Amino acid sequence: MFEKGSKMEQLKDEVIGLEEKLNSGKDYYEIRLESIGGLGANLCGKMLGELGLKYLDVNSSSFSSYGSEKTGTPVKGFIRYCKKEKEIRVHSPVVEPDLLVVFHQALLKDVSVWKGCSQETAVIIALEPGQEKPDCLEISGEMPGAFYGLEAQRIAMKTHSRINVVMLGAALKLMGITDIKAGEQICIDTLGKKYPDALKGNLAGMKRGYEEVRRLDASFWNSSQGTEQNNKQKAEWGYQNAPIGGINPRFGSTVVADLSPSRQGYIPLFIKERCINCGLCHSACPDMVFQFAKGEYKGREMMVNQGLDYYHCKGCLRCVDVCPVNALVRGVESEHPNKEYFITNQELIRRPDYYEESGPDGYITSESYLTEKRMEGGEV
Repeated sequence: MFEKGSKMEQLKDEVIGLEEKLNSGKDYYEIRLESIGGLGANLCGKMLGELGLKYLDVNSSSFSSYGSEKTGTPVKGFIRYCKKEKEIRVHSPVVEPDLLVVFHQALLKDVSVWKGCSQETAVIIALEPGQEKPDCLEISGEMPGAFYGLEAQRIAMKTHSRINVVMLGAALKLMGITDIKAGEQICIDTLGKKYPDALKGNLAGMKRGYEEVRRLDASFWNSSQGTEQNNKQKAEWGYQNAPIGGINPRFGSTVVADLSPSRQGYIPLFIKERCINCGLCHSACPDMVFQFAKGEYKGREMMVNQGLDYYHCKGCLRCVDVCPVNALVRGVESEHPNKEYFITNQELIRRPDYYEESGPDGYITSESYLTEKRMEGGEV
């Protein structure tokens, strides 16, 4: 199955894949995808599920969990495999994954991403272009068994594909799949009819994801098991520490999420001296970005636009479209690392501890350019 001295032989020594797990007596081989809306995790999960049933000779199931289906909202994918003679009678989310696939490294700040990981868990992380490993993390709980990474955004840009097919290729490698033809066929089945012009790029992206995923040094991980209770108190709301007012601690909205990773290169720029405080931007914005407060405009007391909460801005630019006086214009995010009028949401009772600037999406203008070409009917 493995050529002596090959990368796949080395991988077999490092990770117990799908076949080995099921042959060892384990009921299921389970995968959890951690992502945000817009990166294609839902489709990636479907492809992994169909792959097992059609081409790996195992029973499989897959489903996703997401909220409002808009760009930037949390998305989780759950995939299970078992031997063909066994039925899958479990339909709950994957709690203790054998393989955890993280589609954007900004998600690593969320403690819930690591729940259920153990020494048996292998983790794949999508790295930023040129990045050797993620930034240092301090997460409570047990350290996963092995970390793997690849520059998924760079690969997607080079091959004119998307992150989901790149991560699919990496997942196949960690599952111990030695013949990539099965992955290529599921891409053809799923994407070939719907996006025929993009199929060549998607196949190339998946192949490079399969070939370029690599083992990471785990020095970026700082385990803090001794303060687990303190970290849990910070990360989760419960009946003892939730604000009064019937707050649901198991939130599914974007109000406490950092949506900045979902931007694809462009941001709205606020030119305050042009603003007439009409509020159309606030009405059009789906994510509570604009911060109004009592102030004075042309000698009258009124609600005045103070600035933008770029944590919540996913770069849809609806505000730019509706502004009647061009007080909001489109800008390239990489040209504005220090954003003017950046004000975090003043209405939040609790600001998540993992809120940090994650910077622009790795696609920058390249993905935005491809999107524009798609809209114009161009081939990608």
